[in-house]
Amino acid sequence: MLSIHQRIAAELGVRDGQVLAAVELLDGGATVPFIARYRKEVTGALDDAQLRTLEERLRYLRELEERRAAILESVESQGKLDDELRAQIMAAETKARLEDIYLPYKPKRRTKAQIARELGLEPLADRLLGDPSLDPAAEAEAFVAEGVADAGAALEGARAILIERFAEDADLIGGLREQLWNGGRLVSKVREGKEEAGAKFADYFEFGEPFTKLPSHRILAMFRGEKEEVLSVTLEPDDGPYEERIAARFGISDQGRPADRWLAETVRWAWRTRILVHLGLDIRMRLWQAAEDEAVRVFAANLRDLLLAAPAGTRATMGLDPGLRTGVKVAVVDATGKVVETTTIYPHEPKRQWDQSLAVLGALVQRHGVELIAIGNGTASRETDKLAGELVKHMPSVTKVVVSEAGASVYSASAYASQELPDLDVSLRGAVSIARRLQDPLAELVKIDPKSIGVGQYQHDLAESKLSRSLDAVVEDCVNAVGVDVNTASAPLLTRVSGIGSTLAESIVRHRDANGPFRSRTALKDVARLGPKAFEQCAGFLRIPGGDDPLDASSVHPEAYPVVRRILGSVQADLKSLIGNTAVLRSIKPQDFTDDTFGLPTVTDILRELEKPGRDPRPAFRTATFKEGVEKISDLQAGMILEGVVTNVAAFGAFVDVGVHQDGLVHVSAMSRTFVKDPRDVVKPGDIVRVKVLDVDIPRKRISLTLRLEDETTAAGPGSGSGDSRGSRQGGERGGRGRGEGARDGGGARGERGRGDGARGDGSRGDGGRGSGGRDGRDGGGRGRDGAGQRGRGGQRQDRSAPSGAMAEALRKAGLTGDSR
Repeated sequence: MLSIHQRIAAELGVRDGQVLAAVELLDGGATVPFIARYRKEVTGALDDAQLRTLEERLRYLRELEERRAAILESVESQGKLDDELRAQIMAAETKARLEDIYLPYKPKRRTKAQIARELGLEPLADRLLGDPSLDPAAEAEAFVAEGVADAGAALEGARAILIERFAEDADLIGGLREQLWNGGRLVSKVREGKEEAGAKFADYFEFGEPFTKLPSHRILAMFRGEKEEVLSVTLEPDDGPYEERIAARFGISDQGRPADRWLAETVRWAWRTRILVHLGLDIRMRLWQAAEDEAVRVFAANLRDLLLAAPAGTRATMGLDPGLRTGVKVAVVDATGKVVETTTIYPHEPKRQWDQSLAVLGALVQRHGVELIAIGNGTASRETDKLAGELVKHMPSVTKVVVSEAGASVYSASAYASQELPDLDVSLRGAVSIARRLQDPLAELVKIDPKSIGVGQYQHDLAESKLSRSLDAVVEDCVNAVGVDVNTASAPLLTRVSGIGSTLAESIVRHRDANGPFRSRTALKDVARLGPKAFEQCAGFLRIPGGDDPLDASSVHPEAYPVVRRILGSVQADLKSLIGNTAVLRSIKPQDFTDDTFGLPTVTDILRELEKPGRDPRPAFRTATFKEGVEKISDLQAGMILEGVVTNVAAFGAFVDVGVHQDGLVHVSAMSRTFVKDPRDVVKPGDIVRVKVLDVDIPRKRISLTLRLEDETTAAGPGSGSGDSRGSRQGGERGGRGRGEGARDGGGARGERGRGDGARGDGSRGDGGRGSGGRDGRDGGGRGRDGAGQRGRGGQRQDRSAPSGAMAEALRKAGLTGDSR
């Protein structure tokens, strides 16, 4: 049997020694970011993705070994552990196989079979199974005794014994499980009287698909429908092949012998009442775990893209937290993120103070030199975006961007927000968060529980421990990939740095507040409770721009500073003249500076870092430019080519904001001329893309888009839709019947036997149904506070026309004119 290290090495396709080294580092308290960045020589350059997989598999396999040891101890205590059984237990490679072997020995309540054995009926079962030529009724007569009323009771007991024997045969059950997995189907039907109440699951009212072909979002939707008592979900195998396999295993066949029929009935009972029930639970769990793993993966990937979105940088920004009756909350932050002014305006119903609100915003822009306006994408987002758009027309130096406000309300009411913004009302804190997340998404979003950011499918159905572990790993990897300015970082941001938890983060902030900015990384050793191990883990990820040593602003770890000194001596230059000197740095041979501690990977990284110290892996900030005159869904025409921003990515495609307050869907089939297995291989949230409008269905608020700009479009104009077709033209061509896999606000789909996948009605992204989402989006996942989708890099329209009428008067009263800058 392979060791844990050998199994992981085989799965990752790396050497045993690499895995062993990584495990030793992890067990010694090293973090994945530290190992990936600063211990490449030790692990053979395993990257963070490989290390995260290794970490998960190590956890699973260690749990497996713990369970194996417990089972061996249990069976041995029963006096039933022989060499053959021990070998079987030791050879089991999965938890399922281990439990199959243990099942006959697992302590259980008295079963019918146990009672029958106690009554002496096992010999009857053995005789009939061993010699089907015997007459069951005649044989049973000999076993009528106290507790066994008649031959029928004796046969019933014998049958119970055989059923248990069949159901506890580990090799048989393992084979049947795989046979069922490869040949079975998951079937859902609507429960009587639930058609109207469960309309969002309508596509699963009469649905069936093989286990091996079910995508994760359908599995989760069907189980959600079952949980809400709308659907009945069952497994529908063809019983014949499974019963034949059981019969063959025990030498049972129909040859016209007296006991053949009785044995066949016993097989049928065993399959239908015991084995299928047991395997059904296993299959359901397997489906659920596969779907859950995929949902967690999608959530983690979307979170990574959101955290690593392009920062707008140090620019004065106005945050608008939209609202109707309660007004639009406004917060202006300076280039450093400090709050300089807040207010509330009431441009919408019921007060409708449009001109006054416009004047207030204009005055704030002028007073504080605002360059960016960040608009939250919640309730009243479209109306507030229109207000900001009108302001931008007259102040074209300002750029407006719609950003995801997911989690802003959670932050506003958090203890940290109370500590950070003690003098601000809870309702205004959300506007501050919206402004800051445009300046630096990573620094602001780390203040929020990642689960509250809401960029995942069915997150409320997922195992919280698994989801939290995965999302925390993503946040940790992102924070350490970018690096943190130790003199400006918040405690939540510092908490995510390698080797620093919440306690140390608070200590660093307290030390900084009491003693002023850190001048060097070495000064971190003066922080209470920051010992040598913590310093080793965190130092390379903490940056000190403008400190005493220029290297402290880079990702070069202090332990490697001697290597830099040797390089300086070799080229006879000082550090300041060498940093950024591409010609000199690229002429240096890394192998000339390796030693027993620092190998080629580390020296190569050092030279690369010296070329561009403190480089930010995030993309440059830019916004999509929306087409002039296209502001609402009715403005769209099939054939239009537009620029937009990807707001979210699902298994079946990507949603794109093209500036009409309703995201369109690029189905996976419309992403490329070649097969696309994972849409994330093509686009990710925040990407700016050019798309072509394939079809517009105004009544259903569905927009079908394609990345293939040469694709033909439907002849119909806007509002016509395409009959029953819920998706893109490609969807109809592929599936032949139209409906496809529309989700969230419906935008398109692959027509696959008329099945749509996933409404976004609960705000958690795609909960089954017809793909219509939350009506106009405000009640669905794409617009709600806890909804999904990053619209954080939406664009603006530039219109320099002069103000007139009430608008001109409002600007005049505010001290502004139409050509104000």
